[in-house]
Amino acid sequence: MKNTLETRLGLFFALALICAAIILEMVGGGDFLKHGMPIKALFTNISELKRGDPVKMAGVPIGRVQEIGFDKDKVVVVMKITDTHAIVRTDSRASVRFTGLMGQNYVSIDFGSDQGAPVTANAVLATDEQPDFSMMMAKLDTVASGIKKLTDNFNEANFNDMLLPFTDFLAESKPQIMGVLSNAHAISDQIAGGNGTVGKLIYDDSLYNSALTTVTNLNQTASDIQATVDEAKLIVADIRAGKGTIGKLTTDEQLYTEITTAATNLKEILEKINQGKGSVGKLVNDDSLIKNAKMTLQKLDKATEGLEDQGPLSLLGVMANSIF
Repeated sequence: MKNTLETRLGLFFALALICAAIILEMVGGGDFLKHGMPIKALFTNISELKRGDPVKMAGVPIGRVQEIGFDKDKVVVVMKITDTHAIVRTDSRASVRFTGLMGQNYVSIDFGSDQGAPVTANAVLATDEQPDFSMMMAKLDTVASGIKKLTDNFNEANFNDMLLPFTDFLAESKPQIMGVLSNAHAISDQIAGGNGTVGKLIYDDSLYNSALTTVTNLNQTASDIQATVDEAKLIVADIRAGKGTIGKLTTDEQLYTEITTAATNLKEILEKINQGKGSVGKLVNDDSLIKNAKMTLQKLDKATEGLEDQGPLSLLGVMANSIF
């Protein structure tokens, strides 16, 4: 191969193209050459977002900003998702963020929920507006200015003027303050010596012993209650197992059948009595029996009256005649 000017120019352009491709791949510009799915998001403020800025999901780049335009009072951001493993759902939300105070802006997309279906081409995502960085810096500048003014006011003269009333108050109230401190010292000495109610509460062992006895009694009571509960559990278990009188009454089906049969028979007997059937039914429901009983009682009453009229001698005579 001849080392001609055309050959050298061809090698130069080939190397330039290779270097350009490598640079584009390193900075992410190669994403424009990849196939991807376009999706959209509407913002009120994109905070100086521009074409070519990355689109990330959980901090992982998944595409690039392809176009930026206007739609009435909104800014339309068209993003091309080139990562086939990233699943953008219909309830995913997009927001414009920045990597640092002086960093690059990018579009962040969250995962969404499991109820959301994967988006299709040209789908429009819901957005979350982030605070404007310039407004934040302006507010910080205002706060810093206010702090500076406040610190400027605290010069040595102003600080002395502020402390002067406090020092005057301390000078005037010194006797009262010393009295309060003396009383506090005396009280602390009494407490340390075990005097007074507070001192006895702290140093008297009887309070500790009484509290210990109370706690012991409570523990014993709790143990007794637990034992009672355990016994109740055993009784319930025996009843469920059909043990004892109550257990048999509760679980014995034969006893239930006999009681049901007896109740049925008793119901039938009462129905027959109410209907006047049988001896008892006639005794309860037949009015002639009551009439006969009344007549018998009346006859007996008349007979006793006749005996009373005849007197004892007449009665003996009647009895003698009946004998002989």
